[in-house]
Amino acid sequence: MNIMQILGLITFLLSLVVMMISSFLSKKSIIDREKSSPFECGFDPKSSARMPFSLQFFLIAMIFLIFDVEITLLFPLVVTMKITSMMAFSTVTISFILILLIGLYHEWNQGALNWVK
Repeated sequence: MNIMQILGLITFLLSLVVMMISSFLSKKSIIDREKSSPFECGFDPKSSARMPFSLQFFLIAMIFLIFDVEITLLFPLVVTMKITSMMAFSTVTISFILILLIGLYHEWNQGALNWVK
């Protein structure tokens, strides 16, 4: 056999032995009922695990993510300001911000930003 094959086999066997030893040593011998329960922070595991979730909060979070990503698209405009004409830069920037404002107005008009209904 080639020396590289022997070294590869030795490395594989050594790593396999180390993984087996670590797997054997990491097992807990004492299992605590409280620590193995799904809630460890003082919650009663007998009650329902499902908490009511506000759909309004989810919609606000989605709107925030959409506008946050679009705001990050404004950062490259600062870099392109130096290499493009001022007219093209102004047109692109104003149209982009206008689209964002129209989207914000639409969400406001639909009532997605109102917490109390």
